[in-house]
Amino acid sequence: MALARILVDGYSLLHGWPELARGKARHSAAARDELLHWLAQYRDTIGTPITVVFDGGGAPAGAVPTPSTPELEIIYSRAGQTADDIIERVTHRMKAFGEVLVVTDDYAERDTVIALGGMASSCDNFIRDVEAAMKELQTVVKYHNLRERNQFKRSRTA
Repeated sequence: MALARILVDGYSLLHGWPELARGKARHSAAARDELLHWLAQYRDTIGTPITVVFDGGGAPAGAVPTPSTPELEIIYSRAGQTADDIIERVTHRMKAFGEVLVVTDDYAERDTVIALGGMASSCDNFIRDVEAAMKELQTVVKYHNLRERNQFKRSRTA
């Protein structure tokens, strides 16, 4: 089955990616925004929708929420609910549509997701995948730009 969606435990990934938003508190709006920026770029590169789930009784007070799209969905758990609860429910419901990859450093959560029929990745492995995809994209864009520049030069001299 094809990968239908990537589910990310937002704060788990933020804590596992110290290079992201250096000097910012891991639960800050700036750190969340930078994470969402990288995930949007990754999503655009791979074409698989991503859902990011943050713990926390709804969006933080006073925060301007980043709008969700079908390609990059952002969810805040309600009071009395955890990101893990949402991730487990979505994993189970998405099973009919294809594989689900869950990104978290919570071992128990990864075991639960696998038992529900999903796939799991540590944050470290996922970060390496994101960085490799971004590096590959840079190479492709560089090659494309060089090819276009050479084609433009040839068309001007002809």
